[in-house]
Amino acid sequence: MVDVVVTVVVAVVCVACVYAMAAARVVKQYERGVVFRFGRLLPEVRGPGFTWIVPFADRLHKVNMQIVTMPVPGQDGITRDNVTVRVEAVIYFKVVAPADAVVRVEDYQFAVLQMAQTSLRSIIGKSDLDDLLSNREKLNQGLELMIDSPSVGWGVQIDRVEIKDVSLPETMKRSMARQAEADRERRARIINADAELQASKKLAQAAHAMSGEPAALQLRLLQTVVAVAEEKNSTLVLPFPVELLRFLERATPAQAAHAVKAVSDVAMETAGSPEAAQDGSAEDGAAQDGAAQDGAVGRSGTGDGGAAALAAGPDEPAVVPPLPERDLAEPSVEPSEVPGPAAGDGERPA
Repeated sequence: MVDVVVTVVVAVVCVACVYAMAAARVVKQYERGVVFRFGRLLPEVRGPGFTWIVPFADRLHKVNMQIVTMPVPGQDGITRDNVTVRVEAVIYFKVVAPADAVVRVEDYQFAVLQMAQTSLRSIIGKSDLDDLLSNREKLNQGLELMIDSPSVGWGVQIDRVEIKDVSLPETMKRSMARQAEADRERRARIINADAELQASKKLAQAAHAMSGEPAALQLRLLQTVVAVAEEKNSTLVLPFPVELLRFLERATPAQAAHAVKAVSDVAMETAGSPEAAQDGSAEDGAAQDGAAQDGAVGRSGTGDGGAAALAAGPDEPAVVPPLPERDLAEPSVEPSEVPGPAAGDGERPA
């Protein structure tokens, strides 16, 4: 009798252990348990920790409540401005209703992935290339709204959607590089023109200040000469008075030619060299021809000035005749009435 009782007790204990092992379940902290009893969903969702189910009658499905990071494969599309691009994105979502995620959709992760791909293609066709490159925040919000709308019924909440990469064709990359280079060059030219405008205003103020003191202009000229001569170079600086240019503009062609020739002769004699002194005989012949031409010019329009030019010897510097003060419109004098040596006179004072 005792043996029978012990056997029964042992059998009950073994059955209880087997039942406990079959009924005991452990749900982790980041999971929730959904129980189906004979295929019917129980309204109670099992929380984390140790829980019991009815063996052979209940089925426990564990649902992960963590945020899932799912990369969206690159999608090829054509933007609204007819540019072919390839866009890659990443989506972050989590389950907020475990029962809906298990009952209403077969595989909620696959469903969210397919919805993300179709929404990404749609957003590419509705956007311009500039929006894809610079206005991604707005596109991310629109993409998140498009995916979140159908996923609410699946017990899934879209946390955020980010466009990860936008791949462009090589031709488009080169075109954009040229556009950026042209834009930088335009800005550089604008800045340079602005600097020139400011510099011109400052120079105008400086010129206005120097106009009251003529010596300031001479000092500025000397400073420029010193700046040019700082380094060893072969640059020759020759100041040329502006008044001479104004005189040549007001003078007649004959007077201007005569004045330029006289000034050049004086400059050549002033800067003469030993080689020029040795070749004096050759210069005498050229001086005689020049004097004959000056005499002809003097007889035709310059009056006594021509005689004064002829009176200069070959060894003496040429004298610049004074300009006539009478009106240029005055009738010219006949060549026979002009005093002075004749054109054929070859004798010259020593």
